[in-house]
Amino acid sequence: MKLKVPFYYHIVLFIGLYIIFYLWDIGVGEKEESFIFNKLFFLFSFSQLLAIFVIYILNFYTFCNWFLNKKKLFIYLITIPVSLLLFAGVRYLFQEIIIFEFTGIHNYTEKSRQITFYIRDNFFFGLPAVILSSLSYLFWQFQETQKQNQELLLENKKAEFQILKSQVSPHFLFNTLNSFYSQLIGKDDEIAADILVLSDLLRYVITETDKDEALVSKEIQFIKNYIHLQQKRFEDQLYLDFSIEGDYTIEKILPSVLIHFIENVFKHGKLNDSEKRAMISIQIKHGFLEISTFNYTVEGENYYSTGIGFDNLTKRLEYGYKNQFLLEKTAENNTFKMYLKIPLKK
Repeated sequence: MKLKVPFYYHIVLFIGLYIIFYLWDIGVGEKEESFIFNKLFFLFSFSQLLAIFVIYILNFYTFCNWFLNKKKLFIYLITIPVSLLLFAGVRYLFQEIIIFEFTGIHNYTEKSRQITFYIRDNFFFGLPAVILSSLSYLFWQFQETQKQNQELLLENKKAEFQILKSQVSPHFLFNTLNSFYSQLIGKDDEIAADILVLSDLLRYVITETDKDEALVSKEIQFIKNYIHLQQKRFEDQLYLDFSIEGDYTIEKILPSVLIHFIENVFKHGKLNDSEKRAMISIQIKHGFLEISTFNYTVEGENYYSTGIGFDNLTKRLEYGYKNQFLLEKTAENNTFKMYLKIPLKK
């Protein structure tokens, strides 16, 4: 599994580490205030952290990727002294060759620049680069694994849903409903008409909801059918004002977005009180579709505390419309309002 980590994450980490190391150098170095803020101290401090950053990147993208990623822990442990040796070489290049060339000043004294002491001393200073890159790599590997597991789980759920759909043939289901319709037509026209509406609902759910786009006309017809069947359930006790304004012919939107609003009203709204009527309004104008809902909620029940359905809807809208939509919800005084404005596609 090859990690895809944005490089600017490493840059941000580098800047944060530099601030920490700079303050640490001041704290443990016991240097005079005039030296702390001069250019020489900055050069040596920055070059040390730059060497750490070089080894951090080298270890992250090579040794961690080659061995730690493949669970070859023993081989990876062997590479740690190699990384520390490289750190000593890089730091020596930056401080004792490049900076010395411009300033004429060594960071280490002549005695401490002896190869054995210099390498041994820099093994300690280089260790944070190895530890940090290893922990960072393991963190991103864990994140990537979690992401893949979630994607796999989602794919499994989709596969299970497809299996369930295939177990009951849509053709068999529609043919059965049509058979009921044929038997009832002329005997009980009202029930026959309701079966036809139910058949249209099921056909839309099975054939249209998995598409990327849906005709507004089909979505609205689905809503009308849904409300029609709900009226049968409530009989004469459904107090709901439903209105549609505007023209729509070839306009398209994300499928099953509007029904989320309608279902919320019927699932969580108090709809059997004539003095507390619910409202669903759909307006189509100026290339946008707007839907507004209002309903009273049952006292003592907080259906909207988790917001799971709302969060899922928001993610779908962000994926489909980026920042071109407006979604709002308001819950207060046992009432609940929702509003959505989305652009229409042709």
